[in-house]
Formats: sequence, structure tokens, C-alpha cells
Amino acid sequence: MGLKENKKKRRYVNHWKNRHFINSLAFALEGLVTACKEERNLRFHVCSTILVVILGLFFHVSEYEWLWLILCVFLVVSSEIWNSAIENVVDLATGYKRHPLAKKAKDIAAGAVLVAAMFSVVTALVIFGPKIIQLIKM
Repeated sequence: MGLKENKKKRRYVNHWKNRHFINSLAFALEGLVTACKEERNLRFHVCSTILVVILGLFFHVSEYEWLWLILCVFLVVSSEIWNSAIENVVDLATGYKRHPLAKKAKDIAAGAVLVAAMFSVVTALVIFGPKIIQLIKM
């Protein structure tokens, strides 16, 4: 028997890894709360989401229209959360010092939020525009 056979296989244990689903869920919820507290743009998007829901209920939008609205809300809010996460990681990596690649990463992430927001505005105009015009004509 060789020495390798006598040694027990050592398992690498990642102490940062959550071992229970409840812990993962708690940390995810904590992240959402932190993002809402600290990110002004995310709060704006959440308020916009509330307005869209109120308008959707007021105008009795169809199920198909709700699907589009939910898709837009998901795209904008999730892209804003990703943008915030990327900005924090870039700040951590650069020590809050200016760097061309840090600027590039932050600008690209912000651009993704802008694209999602523009898509959402166009979708809202398509869905609510005719309903608002019809309401004004009455």
C-alpha cells in the first residue's frame, strides 16, 4: 500500500457557501432591501412599477397586456439590480479610484438599464396610449 492510499481524501469545504435554502433566501431578500434603501434609481423604478400596476388595474388591461407589463417590470428592475451589483464590485476592485476599464464596465451596465427602460416606455405607450387617448376624448 502506498502512502496516497492511506491518506483520507480531503474535501474542500467552502465556508462562504450557503448550505440551506432558507439562508440563501434570507440573504437574497436582504440584498433586495439594501438595494432599495441605497439605490435611488431602483426606488424610482419600483415607484414606476407601482404606477404601472395602478394604471393596469384602472384601465382593465388584458392578460396579454399584463404579460408584457410584467416582462418590462422584470427587465428594468432586474437590470437595475445587476447594474448596482456591478458598480459595487467595480468600486471594490478599484478602491474607488478612477480607471478607464472601471468606467467602461459601469457605463455598459448603465446602458443595459437604459435599453430596458426605453423598451418599457415604448411598451407602456403602446398599451396605455390608446386607452388614455380614448379617456381624454370622452
